[in-house]
Amino acid sequence: MQAATQKSQERASLTAQFGSHVAVGREGELLRPGERLRNIRTRLGLTTRDVEAFSRRISNAEENEDYCISSAWLTQVENTGSVPGVHKLFSLSVIYRQSFGGLLRLFGVDLTKIEDHQPLMPLPNTYRSTFRAAGDNHAVSFPVHFDLGASLNGTNLMSRMIRLWGEIPIALISSLDLEHSTYGFIGFKDFMMYPFLRPGTFVQIDGRSTKVQKGVWRTQFDRPIYFVELRDDEYACSWCELDGRELRLIPHPCSPCATRFLPFPDEAEIVGRVTGMPCNYPPWFKMPRVTSQSVRFRPDNPRQSIRPSSSANSPLRR
Repeated sequence: MQAATQKSQERASLTAQFGSHVAVGREGELLRPGERLRNIRTRLGLTTRDVEAFSRRISNAEENEDYCISSAWLTQVENTGSVPGVHKLFSLSVIYRQSFGGLLRLFGVDLTKIEDHQPLMPLPNTYRSTFRAAGDNHAVSFPVHFDLGASLNGTNLMSRMIRLWGEIPIALISSLDLEHSTYGFIGFKDFMMYPFLRPGTFVQIDGRSTKVQKGVWRTQFDRPIYFVELRDDEYACSWCELDGRELRLIPHPCSPCATRFLPFPDEAEIVGRVTGMPCNYPPWFKMPRVTSQSVRFRPDNPRQSIRPSSSANSPLRR
């Protein structure tokens, strides 16, 4: 009972000094930040003299003695409650291959809380706002729930399908070019580019490439695919050919869909060129049986037409 009370008091003391960043060891003992630093060092197979030698290189490169870590100083930090200064913590971050923010958290300083505190302290004068670079564990706003009223059968822009935004780790979307790209969704009944682009695929769109390229392509992989906005909020994703004021939407040769001919730009507008496929259809989606009768396009607008053309369906056509 007495031992439990002592441990509780010790935890309260350490928590008061270093916040909630007090670790518990394998045997249940409380680990001070210094002890956690020692554990990192021993896992890397470094002695205190190794750390001193490495820090000397940093000190010489920066021409500042504050970066240097002596063996005696490091031993003191590991065995007591001493808190290192920013220069020495920088050296430890480099040598231990740990993020600077991660080492700060050992001592109760969480950099991610900066943005939480700043809105609580309004400043009287106008100032330039800055944004820090987010780490992989930083959460960002991203769509987590789609509008149930938006049909997944037709191809659409991702921004029009989102109902709820939530926070997810930035590492999950690090491959997405959110600055320069738009994202589209290939509808579950859109087989225009099947099997090249399967239904249920998210595609990345470069909105800066809105001109249909002409040329000869060695393979179907070289030919650009475009995301096209049609009338009545309808979208299509396919190869394209522009002949005067007529835009042809060319399906994949294996697709059961026919070529579509649309007045351009009256009834069709190029949103951009497809540059990537960051996400494919979900695992629960069962691919339906593909037949020409089930997915062939039937235009509701009499001004749109389908003219079968075997040559137009060739992916290598000029």
